[in-house]
Amino acid sequence: MRCFIEKIFRGEWDELVHSQFVRFGKGNYSGRAVLSLRKNEKIKLGGSFEYADDFVIFASEFNMKFSGIIMSREKLELENEKKKAGIYVYEVSEISSEKINEIKDKAYHMLLDGEGEISLKIKKKLPKPGKSGEGKIDDKFCVIEADLRFWNRIKEAFFWDADGKKIKVVHDYHINELVMPKNEKDFEQIRIKTKRKGLLIRKIEVDGKLIEKQKEFEA
Repeated sequence: MRCFIEKIFRGEWDELVHSQFVRFGKGNYSGRAVLSLRKNEKIKLGGSFEYADDFVIFASEFNMKFSGIIMSREKLELENEKKKAGIYVYEVSEISSEKINEIKDKAYHMLLDGEGEISLKIKKKLPKPGKSGEGKIDDKFCVIEADLRFWNRIKEAFFWDADGKKIKVVHDYHINELVMPKNEKDFEQIRIKTKRKGLLIRKIEVDGKLIEKQKEFEA
């Protein structure tokens, strides 16, 4: 799999990438989409809330069982359904990797723990908007622990452009234009479908060395 940041750098503007920007208006947003890695006897990978779905999708590539909370704008055939503010919320006690792959394109957020070949822990309450700025972001919102034999797969998914024993990645979003959908009158649909256009800055610290990359985007 490719995480949403790599998709941006490759120019792959799919719905999972677009969903990452729906909450943003025009402006500059620093300290977003943070990853932290330590690789010693084992691999410990931490990520901010933006990576929750990517972590679950990655973990579903292994033989895993998941439990936790799934949110969706579409009705899903899952247990313990509730509906809050137009969002279906499911508290699942056990769900397989196969089922994750069935619903991943419909899910709004997947806040799931997973056990199997690797370990996944994700917090069950999303941070409030405005509390995830630089210096306050929780880069342990979701955590993967894995044996070293899985490093190549973790690197491919999250560190396609970096390799080291200690890595931290932080992103800044500079959104300078909102591209609204044509012929849409429903306010909520306009909000959801509007694309954000701007510049993504990727800052990578690898074993003490800083690398910076930039990419224009429309997503």
